[in-house]
Amino acid sequence: RDARHAGRDMHRNRFHILGRCQALNATETLASGYGRADGASDAPHKFLSLFSGAMGLDLGLEAAGFEVAGCLELDRKACATIRANRPELPVVSDDIRNWTGAELLERFGIRADAVAFIAGGPPCPSFSTAGKRQSFHDPRGQVMFDFLRIVSEIRPPFFVMENVRGILSAALDHVPLAGRGAKVSVAKGSVLRRLHERFADMGYTVTVELVNAANYGTPQKRERVVFLGSRDGLQPTMPPGAYAPEASLFCRKWRSLGEALDGLDDPVPEFIPFSKSRERFLALLKEGENWRSLPEKLQAEALGGAYRSSGGRVGFFRRLRFDEPSPTVPTSPVQKSTCICHPTELRPLSVKEYARVQQFPDDWRFVGSLADRYRQIGNAVPLGLGYAIGTVLRRFLFNYEILEGRKAPTRAGQDKVFRELAGQAFWEELTGDPEFYLRIIAAMQAKPAEHKRAFREEWGKAINRFLREFTVDFCRPDGAIDWDRLLRYNSGVSKTV
Repeated sequence: RDARHAGRDMHRNRFHILGRCQALNATETLASGYGRADGASDAPHKFLSLFSGAMGLDLGLEAAGFEVAGCLELDRKACATIRANRPELPVVSDDIRNWTGAELLERFGIRADAVAFIAGGPPCPSFSTAGKRQSFHDPRGQVMFDFLRIVSEIRPPFFVMENVRGILSAALDHVPLAGRGAKVSVAKGSVLRRLHERFADMGYTVTVELVNAANYGTPQKRERVVFLGSRDGLQPTMPPGAYAPEASLFCRKWRSLGEALDGLDDPVPEFIPFSKSRERFLALLKEGENWRSLPEKLQAEALGGAYRSSGGRVGFFRRLRFDEPSPTVPTSPVQKSTCICHPTELRPLSVKEYARVQQFPDDWRFVGSLADRYRQIGNAVPLGLGYAIGTVLRRFLFNYEILEGRKAPTRAGQDKVFRELAGQAFWEELTGDPEFYLRIIAAMQAKPAEHKRAFREEWGKAINRFLREFTVDFCRPDGAIDWDRLLRYNSGVSKTV
């Protein structure tokens, strides 16, 4: 497949529904204090953070209007980072396996019914395609079940879990490529099936989406799997995002590394230097090049044993580009296979530049050695992705209306819905871009009068194409728009109809 198709695939979310898939639990929903049609919702707005790291996900969720009630994190340096920036925040520096849900609630000083959701990213190396993929046989993989145990004990309306792309294909019993023969079968996706069983036992409906952080304004191509669990049978889904590889009527162009670093005050960059042998090869490369651009006689020497291995090996001896998003920032920028070299200087991205790529505030203080700080930043969820997740939960917690038994609207009702779709608030929620509607209106006003009718027709077609291509939750299996789900999505529309 060529790069054009690869870029298109990275722009589309991939979607699964796991766990309990049954009718909406209206009784428990209303008893939770959210979802009231009269707008008098007293929904909880605090959340518990597990596997908090340097609080990247938490800061994004807070930007969406929520408040973290407390953090649990095993890494002592990450805990020191949390305390340095949020000294008033309760922090448990311990293994999650040593705690129950009731004990955490007591430690954080919060009641179970005051928790809107639990969020966290359990360790991912055991599922990553870059590792041994021992999944739940690795102790780091097993703590995912401890995360779900805490969720099951507290039973908040929602939970958020983030992990690497490899979890979608991970097998319970992984067989390395070298050990696979014609008769050796690998049960790809069996980890996801095990999680499906666990979610069903918990009584949660869980949407699972592979998303790219670049689609949400992060200056980084970082694919992650987002699990959004609902206790009450809801199916919250991620918005398609307001950014794309190329600008269009619907999306802005992906944010670049140059945009991210613009205006950064970093006169004396802090970084771990490359080894002299690695500098020798990187000095031969220009912006945007990697080992493949080295003279052919040097390629085997540069890669060593990896030269004859399979795969693209794009991370070897890689210089970044200012005019494109950064690739995924790893936990170390100086390793052979995960090289993150500055576009024009012979050094990796500095700690401050790393933090800018992950969208941390410039005054956010990371505690520890250079290696500790790189690791904390590389492990974090980009703030832009965390914010997008938060807007989804905010919509369901504060704006949800119960529409059980509601029939699809008539043709006249559909027209009212489409008129409401022209509103700025709806499109901001759908795309995550507050200026999306204004750009459309400006484009319409720029057309000569004789072309406005044709433009409106194209706009109508574009709405349908947009919904069908990117928001699978609005479509039935036959491709037609599911009006009931669309109405659930936007409380303003449901009131109109």
